[in-house]
Amino acid sequence: MPELPEVEIARRLIDGQALHRRIVDVDDSDGYVVRPHSPGELRIALTGRSLTAAHRRGKTIWLETSGTGGPPGPGGPELGMHLGMSGRVVITGPDGSVTEGGDPRRYDSRPDRARWSRFTISFADGGSLVLRDPRRLGRVWLHPDIAALGPDAGHVTPAEFRALITKGTIAVKARLLDQSKIAGIGNLLADEILWQAKVSPLERTGSLSAAQVNRLYRALRSVVESATAQGGAHTGGVIAARHAGGTCPRDGAPMVHGTVGGRSTWWCSREQALRAAQPNRV
Repeated sequence: MPELPEVEIARRLIDGQALHRRIVDVDDSDGYVVRPHSPGELRIALTGRSLTAAHRRGKTIWLETSGTGGPPGPGGPELGMHLGMSGRVVITGPDGSVTEGGDPRRYDSRPDRARWSRFTISFADGGSLVLRDPRRLGRVWLHPDIAALGPDAGHVTPAEFRALITKGTIAVKARLLDQSKIAGIGNLLADEILWQAKVSPLERTGSLSAAQVNRLYRALRSVVESATAQGGAHTGGVIAARHAGGTCPRDGAPMVHGTVGGRSTWWCSREQALRAAQPNRV
């Protein structure tokens, strides 16, 4: 699933290659992807405008649009985009060149199918922006409300992180995955952050020591920066060891598997052992 790094890569792609290109048509015929809008509603709202800025918080992208007369003048509606579990942004330039960003799993074992193009913006220069999504779990909608999202994981301050990560008694991995608390962390990033910080995913948030909180914050910043630079959450140091028989890349101890916060979780049996004072609840 695209996590913060993959979504940021997609946002940068849009920012660098899709802005200030006049929109002449929109295919929003997939009513499930554009819910709660009706097919045709986004086409009417966007045709004649251009995308003017690309923003992101967590896993949500939102795009500013121009007025129908182009700048200057009042802007148009904001367009929200979520890549779901397998979405990619595919942009075709005026010269026919194609660039992509989003889910790193390219489904290369299967040829692309036309029905995977769930939403398409066509530009006057002959190019396009497409949301390609084999699993059809992405979304595109107008006037996105990001108020329910917590601070972005790539920009959360130490004080914000400390307050959010230590509140309550939930398992720390479940807290990392809660988009209303810290936005952008998915399953792979969470396992990598906890592994780098040497913290058990089962540790209770309210019982974390100051040293653990500090290690988690440093790991968060390092993991997000590295994964974005390297192409996605799948590039983390522990990811290849997340399988039966896997061993910790640092100390060679067996990896442990369990379910935390409803998600499949892997951790080092030695360096991430649950402290004796912590109840083993999920």
